Amino acid sequence: MRLLLVEDDPLLGDGIRVGLQQSGFVVDWVKDGLAAKLALEAEAYALVVLDLGLPRLSGTDLLKWLRATGNDTPVLILTARDAVGDRVGGLDAGADDYLIKPFDLDELSARIRALLRRAGGRATPLIVHGQLEIDPASRQVTLAGKPVELSPREYAILLALLEGAGRALSREQLEQGLYGWGDEVESNAVEVHIHHLRKKLGAELIRTIRGVGYLVDKA
Repeated sequence: MRLLLVEDDPLLGDGIRVGLQQSGFVVDWVKDGLAAKLALEAEAYALVVLDLGLPRLSGTDLLKWLRATGNDTPVLILTARDAVGDRVGGLDAGADDYLIKPFDLDELSARIRALLRRAGGRATPLIVHGQLEIDPASRQVTLAGKPVELSPREYAILLALLEGAGRALSREQLEQGLYGWGDEVESNAVEVHIHHLRKKLGAELIRTIRGVGYLVDKA
């Protein structure tokens, strides 16, 4: 899952970026509201982690612009502003959650997973598809009750396909969730990861839709 982090404090921003990457997220980090606006115009993100006190364009104005464009990407406000009025204003401006600094990285990751689960229309924390089960919190995958070892990018592709079950995803869409800014994108990386997933989970799980991309059928 690819996230946009909007945080102007360099030390805090770097700590959040590293922590979320260790939780399995791909993170693009910008340090002001205008840069975030440009990023959101250019890329599709699964979720935005947004500070409010930003240079060039405030987090509140960025959020209002985002919702005015019809973009329903989940937004988690992460700020030191702890007054009730600030929380109400942020939520009324279109935020999906509000977390006060200082915070625990584990709680931030859990809130992000909850928002992504809600955005995907899934009530339960586990993703189950036949005998295949994924726990996004621990990033553990089991098949018929037996653990399956996946690389981080194999896991990311599997998660995207399962959360979009019944809908074909193109190679470009899958790449967008795998690589952040500055990452080198290998031309056949997705195909290689799909090949490995089929070997580990069965050739019938992921179907190739010629000219479109890859599909996991609905369970």
